[in-house]
Amino acid sequence: MFLDQYHKLTNKELELQELVSRLPPQRLPRWLPDPDNHPQMAAYLSEATVVGFGGAAGGGKSDLGIGKALNQHSDSMIMRRIGTELQPIIERILTLRGTRDGYAGGNVNMLRMPETNQNITFGAVPNLGDEQKYQGHPHDLKVYDEATNFLLRQIRFLSTWLRNTRVPGQICEQLFTFNPPQDAEGRWVLEYFAPWLDPQYKNPAAHGELRWFVTVGMGREQVDIEVPNQPCVIIDNAPVFDFDPKEYSPVQIIKPQSRTFIGSRVTDNKYQSAEYMAQLQSLPEPLRSQMLNGDFFAGLEDSEWQVIPTAWIDAAMQRWQPRERKPLMDGMGVDVARGGQDNSIIMRRHDNWYDEPLVYPGTATPNGYTLMALIVAALRNDAPVHIDVVGVGGSPFDFLKIAKFHVVGVNAGASVGLEGFRSQGGMGFVNWKSYLWWSMREDLDPANNRGVALPPSKELARDLAAPLWKPQGGKIRVESREDIIKRIGRSPDWGSACVLARLTTPRIEQFQRKTDAGQGHNPLDAAGYDPLA
Repeated sequence: MFLDQYHKLTNKELELQELVSRLPPQRLPRWLPDPDNHPQMAAYLSEATVVGFGGAAGGGKSDLGIGKALNQHSDSMIMRRIGTELQPIIERILTLRGTRDGYAGGNVNMLRMPETNQNITFGAVPNLGDEQKYQGHPHDLKVYDEATNFLLRQIRFLSTWLRNTRVPGQICEQLFTFNPPQDAEGRWVLEYFAPWLDPQYKNPAAHGELRWFVTVGMGREQVDIEVPNQPCVIIDNAPVFDFDPKEYSPVQIIKPQSRTFIGSRVTDNKYQSAEYMAQLQSLPEPLRSQMLNGDFFAGLEDSEWQVIPTAWIDAAMQRWQPRERKPLMDGMGVDVARGGQDNSIIMRRHDNWYDEPLVYPGTATPNGYTLMALIVAALRNDAPVHIDVVGVGGSPFDFLKIAKFHVVGVNAGASVGLEGFRSQGGMGFVNWKSYLWWSMREDLDPANNRGVALPPSKELARDLAAPLWKPQGGKIRVESREDIIKRIGRSPDWGSACVLARLTTPRIEQFQRKTDAGQGHNPLDAAGYDPLA
């Protein structure tokens, strides 16, 4: 919209024109939001550092990012997950400018506007790791168009370089535009903007209301915590506000970042055609509710190849209740940290009731002996301990074995010993990983009515829902950890510990013979003892 198209000004439009009149002539806006599109106007004028905008299709999401880049910022980056999807945005900007001067495509893919001292970079990150090519590239505006297609891990990395380096007083901002997520991997936006999108959030926010957040944790285990609008420091992954500034360096004192979300619908945008509205109305459900009404909880569907349906996981977590007196511990699963940014996870199973996970940062478990001590402290009733021995899991396994604990090393990629195992549908398994995950699926299947109770945990629910499967030669293959990381940007460590705890290994005493009674004989020393068999 150009200024000469404005009419019937209201107080908001007068305020906007007052802001425009203060700009120097070379920075007069080429695009302004439609004064009748109140959600778009509110997002354009929002003072939040992180703005989420969208919901239904056709609300003017991409134009909002373009307007902010052209009018409000000096160094902008507009991103799509797939590079070819950027072309309509680029053409829209060039049309608004009325010239292609300054635009360089190809590997550069940047628009330079020396007359206004502005730059707009166009970027894409189709694969995990592609975000690293933008390391150290500062921008005072980052636009993630169709944000649900990005991995949260990619966005956290790119956000590191949100800063102003050229223009004094330039504000910095991130804009997330998106429709309701179409698959499980886009659901991170429901947590990221939980005060506005999650109806069960303890303290819901109105659209456009500012809230403040800090990010705690490291690497793949970062989480956002809502906090008051005041400086804090992070101690043991928790924000602390009552502190003496003299005891901390300035870099340790964190200023929370403001965040908001503003919903939009196609009916807010009078420039969308009646044909487009009719097209949205003709979509099948639940797509119609998502795209026409911006319903973020309509038909959140799993992939048809997801190993464990999300609804089954949710049902198991709803059955869980804390217990002061717990049954015998039947099994323990341990996923060992693979670096300083990972966590070591210990899951404990008591029959069909799973205890709350024990989580230790990788920095707290620097070696196998330290982790062994934590495992032994949590162990009860001589329960078997199951550890994936491939890679870093070998060290704590060796220490536990030397100490004569009942420890079972699981090589998830091996197929040895699986010849007689079958799923309820009669299919075999390619490897132990496939058997472990499919067994958890069958435990959670409502048709089996096994009453499994899992501790409520977003991390555990997220990881149990992560793996996909496919048939291979008449057998079930669950995708590898490496393939999962490549697809979703994280390793399902919490889920891996859970399925290891689920493994039903007979206790040692079941193998002891009467002739061994009282003689101190340990079946772990017996030749040929194979607990998995």
